[in-house]
Amino acid sequence: MLEEAVLKGPLGDIAEKVFEGERLSREDGIRLMESDDLLAVGFLADFARKKKVGDEVYFINNAHINYTNVCRNLCSFCAFGRPADAEGAYTLSIEEIAQKAEHYRKYEPTEIHIVGGLNPALPFSYYEDMLRTIKEILPQAHLQAFDAVEIDFISEISGLSLEEVLLRLKEAGLGSLPGGGAEIFNPAVRSKICPRKISGERWLEVHATAHRLGIRTNATMLYGHIESLEDRVDHLLALREQQDRTGGFMAFIPLPFHPANTGLKHLPPTTGYDDLKTLAVSRLLLDNFDHIKAFWIMLTPKVAQIALHFGVDDLDGTVREEHIAHDAGAETPQYHPAEEFLRLIREAGRIPVERDTLYNVVRRY
Repeated sequence: MLEEAVLKGPLGDIAEKVFEGERLSREDGIRLMESDDLLAVGFLADFARKKKVGDEVYFINNAHINYTNVCRNLCSFCAFGRPADAEGAYTLSIEEIAQKAEHYRKYEPTEIHIVGGLNPALPFSYYEDMLRTIKEILPQAHLQAFDAVEIDFISEISGLSLEEVLLRLKEAGLGSLPGGGAEIFNPAVRSKICPRKISGERWLEVHATAHRLGIRTNATMLYGHIESLEDRVDHLLALREQQDRTGGFMAFIPLPFHPANTGLKHLPPTTGYDDLKTLAVSRLLLDNFDHIKAFWIMLTPKVAQIALHFGVDDLDGTVREEHIAHDAGAETPQYHPAEEFLRLIREAGRIPVERDTLYNVVRRY
């Protein structure tokens, strides 16, 4: 029996904790990250997933809007951001955003996911007008918009506090925050890959403020660049500690680094082995997160499907248009129809569930 084999193996003491529902330590997390027994780690993560959320696997009917790629930060790991005068730089007008929303209307999305660069030319009113415009055209859609880096930037340009910014945007139609911008919290790593970006502490502060205001958020981690395995574990534990305090995170999404067209293009991409192990360890350490998401855009649908046996219970959504990962070399399609989610989930022996952003059930299949 696999359970007995895992208990007798090198990870046996950790397995006992998992089976008893005990919280894992930093040392446990590092040992799991360093382990070469992928199947044992996956078995434990699958056990934790089933105990936490059962056999339902979620997906969402959503669409993305990347409103500008003009960005003052120009992080070395990013292939999306551009200086304002660079070839390929763009900023959508409110009218162009309205046209995108009109185009999406026929798909009846329950979520519009909105992120972009830090464009100093945009006033605060642009962000409010964007949300109001989309909400008028797609009143049924939840607007998950602006990661913590964007929220901090909007606070800076407007002179408003984080709380004031979030309340104003909520009034304009903001529903929740995505998890982007977290990257790796380690300051030394951050100083090399994104020196102009807000600190990990500030990222956590933005999310804590949102949680205090009743705004739910997601969390991410960008892995597979210059960080260490210890950095990954420390990142996860920082998220776990904040979730203990605020309880406002809905899902965790580990994001594999795509090096193509970035300042770190000399680095190799992540392997499927590393992707699956990172997802599994995330499930095991983040015992207070309900949902671990495999973002198929960056992982590929095939790896995301296998991840359903490594602690994952969410495959994200239909997307329809995405620039950030694809500018960095993602070769996946930009649209994944609901029928494909049903096939992937059922083949993995799980129950497909269409959800909304807040994990309310839209339809069980």
